[in-house]
Amino acid sequence: MQFPASWLKSGSLGESIAAELRLQMVSGAIKPGEILSENRIAADFGTSRSPVREALKTLSGEGLITLQRMGAVVRGLNLQDIEELYDVRYLIESFAWQRLAADPEKLLSQLDKIVDKMELAGKHRDTVDFAYQDLCFHETIITGARHSRIEQLWTSIRQVVMTVMLITTREVLSQGEEKIEYVVGKHRKLLESFKSRDSETIQRNIEEYFADSRRTLHKSIPK
Repeated sequence: MQFPASWLKSGSLGESIAAELRLQMVSGAIKPGEILSENRIAADFGTSRSPVREALKTLSGEGLITLQRMGAVVRGLNLQDIEELYDVRYLIESFAWQRLAADPEKLLSQLDKIVDKMELAGKHRDTVDFAYQDLCFHETIITGARHSRIEQLWTSIRQVVMTVMLITTREVLSQGEEKIEYVVGKHRKLLESFKSRDSETIQRNIEEYFADSRRTLHKSIPK
């Protein structure tokens, strides 16, 4: 599975290389302990070493590799790492949902449209668009909270979260229509609790959502 270029922010070659390597690391195609050579990566992508260095610097900042002279050693992400990532997501989103609970109207129409697009992508078994709409749903809440520190924290984990979403979405869509409807329904349930403006209902549904997401992680991510 290739990482979709439309998901990348800058569209630079370095970012594209980082995205592909990240996807291979999280999916288990590149194993922890493997050595990544600048020259080999440059040859594989048909480029100079400059964008490769940019990519490796990005992945090092995410904790996925340890830089060495002319390359890197893969650290990767194990299931515990990804569960901790989801713990951070849970804290960020719990804050954002509650911050917006008193005045949800400005985002309701936008979120409704995103879930509709997710449902359509599911009907067409479009893994990339389904995952992208899923990301947009959660990111709309996070950025809607208008809290600069929260947004900085989200930005620091966004690329890895996108990659994990792409992998877990592939698992979801492989399970057929009933599972797809269930996942879409989870998002509609979050939206309905948001419309209620009831903090306890919102919090309960967020907890249920992330508990279910962790179960999907265990099925999707290599141990």
